[in-house]
Amino acid sequence: MSNLSLNCENLKSFISDQEVINLQAQVNLCHDQLEGGTGEGADYLGWLHLPSSIPDTNVAEIESTARSVRDLCEAFIVVGIGGSYLGSRAGISFLNSSFSNQFGRQGGPEIYFAGQNISSDYHADLFDLIAGRDVCLNVISKSGTTTEPAIAFRLLKEMVENKYGADGARDRIVVTTDSSQGALKSLANDLGYKTFVIPDDVGGRYSVLTPVGLFPMAVAGINIRELLEGARRGETIYSKPSLDQNDAYRYAVIRQLLYQKGKTTEILATFQPAFGYLAEWWKQLAGESEGKNLKGIFPASVGFTSDLHSMGQWIQEGNRNIFETFLTLEASRRQLKIPAFQNDADGLNYLAGETLDRVNEKAWLGTANAHKEGGVPNMTLKVKDRSPYSLGQLFYFFERAVAMTGCLNGVNPFDQPGVEFYKENMFKLLGKPGI
Repeated sequence: MSNLSLNCENLKSFISDQEVINLQAQVNLCHDQLEGGTGEGADYLGWLHLPSSIPDTNVAEIESTARSVRDLCEAFIVVGIGGSYLGSRAGISFLNSSFSNQFGRQGGPEIYFAGQNISSDYHADLFDLIAGRDVCLNVISKSGTTTEPAIAFRLLKEMVENKYGADGARDRIVVTTDSSQGALKSLANDLGYKTFVIPDDVGGRYSVLTPVGLFPMAVAGINIRELLEGARRGETIYSKPSLDQNDAYRYAVIRQLLYQKGKTTEILATFQPAFGYLAEWWKQLAGESEGKNLKGIFPASVGFTSDLHSMGQWIQEGNRNIFETFLTLEASRRQLKIPAFQNDADGLNYLAGETLDRVNEKAWLGTANAHKEGGVPNMTLKVKDRSPYSLGQLFYFFERAVAMTGCLNGVNPFDQPGVEFYKENMFKLLGKPGI
């Protein structure tokens, strides 16, 4: 049974069932290319059956190292950018308390992120914060030369070595990188750092279920075995070619049909702050996979109900080039009920005794119907709970769906040639030798 459900009721006036059925043959072709490794980007399909193929020894090694790190440090810093940090950050923010860093050692080390920007203030503030704490690092980069995390790692490595000495730093730095080559791999070999491998056939934005995502989540106290079990369930469900049996492919087909009708921006609208970084992870997955050859859906996100008081106006009455995917939670972990006030000055006594979940649900339904009436096609992906199992399934759902949409739109979902252009210009302006 799936912990995800896709509701397409608010699409009926925009897309017919027959239009969806008509794409089954094309879906079959793309599915066969994915499973057979015959399409574009076939060298990067290691994620496809990763949940069912990851050795138990690898999981045990991740868990063992994570326990050692949890015992050793008060602050754990993940150094990476893009797919090297967004997956773990999405998982940690979805599964842990909204204020987990404020609970201190009772919940394990505080988790921070570096190298996802080149801001002097951000990193200086981070150094101020961790100055009096025992620190461990996990630097994540296949090459070790990606500018943003490489700069951050230089700074943090120097700080850790100054504090603990070279020998002490060796126990506090974990490297996740290429199996055999690259600057970071060479450094890890030379200095004796503990290393985890990024599989050669898995690209960064599809790497959340490798040590890239699993190790930081394990350090954060997340049950990665349950996460992988959910991903394996997702692999089973979403590896079927039939649109009647596979909601990930159905979601992909709907996205493609709406795109063909001029709906070129998809808004992922969440109703729980816990989904915030999941939306950021999804934006990279979709944007970097689909946006090429002058094609692709632009992925955007909003956090409701907060953004209903700002972006809600634009979505309701702005340019009709958008569609929405609502990402909702079936039930929160805890229920809070609205109290009754004797004088009812705010007029909310009609809600007394209601849970916040019920009010949030009606906010979603009211928003979905209002936006449909305003000409915005929308669908809802409902997640059963905030469990590692559900999250693993959700990660895999989006990976399968985005790969399918890219194929349906005739692009290679597994490369990112456009990302290099800003780097080349930046290197020229900085005077990098050989550029």
